[in-house]
Amino acid sequence: MGYYGKLEEKAKAQKLRSKGYSYGEIQKQINISKDTVSRWCRDIVLSSQQSAKLIQNRLNGATKGRIKGAKIQQDRRIEQTKVLFNTGVKKVSKLTRRDRFIAGIGLYIGDGGKGDKRFAFANSDPKTIKFMAEWLQEFFDVSPNKMAGQIWIHDNLNEKEARIYWSELTKIPESRIYKSYIAKNKIGSKKIRKQLHEYGVFTLLYLSSSTQREMLGLMAGILHG
Repeated sequence: MGYYGKLEEKAKAQKLRSKGYSYGEIQKQINISKDTVSRWCRDIVLSSQQSAKLIQNRLNGATKGRIKGAKIQQDRRIEQTKVLFNTGVKKVSKLTRRDRFIAGIGLYIGDGGKGDKRFAFANSDPKTIKFMAEWLQEFFDVSPNKMAGQIWIHDNLNEKEARIYWSELTKIPESRIYKSYIAKNKIGSKKIRKQLHEYGVFTLLYLSSSTQREMLGLMAGILHG
């Protein structure tokens, strides 16, 4: 391209800039470097309205970029979680009876009662509670009719539905689920709760001091063996 061609490009770039086009938009239309656009158009003063529009466009573009980047990261995390989950399942494989026995003791070490009056295991995860209810039945021959339970739940959740839910899950008669502990939902609190447990926290109970003392011995066997 000759000298006059460059002059025509420069004139076109300056005309577009005077209309409020961004350097990036001008670059795409004329197919020249951004540095060249900057040199040709640096003396052109935009109106306050044009400047405000360009600033808003940049902000919108940055927002879209952040949203797109966040979505990519989210999709990546979801895919990675799936892979790790499946890997974990394959590593554990099928549990033997002894595996289940040891797993139950391990769970009780984390969330079980440490006194010697009664067996008490609390958790908000339904699968964990179901596992421990079945564990108590398998290894201590305790039927659900002899177990009991109690619910800790926030006052903005449905306590009646929670009682039905935990009763059906554990097979414990609803009549053996004691009066729930209703906690105030601190709406004005600065502490952010990302998720409230829909059915609260369930405590699986078996009112047997001998069973609890045996559990303490089993925990000692794991921790000090």
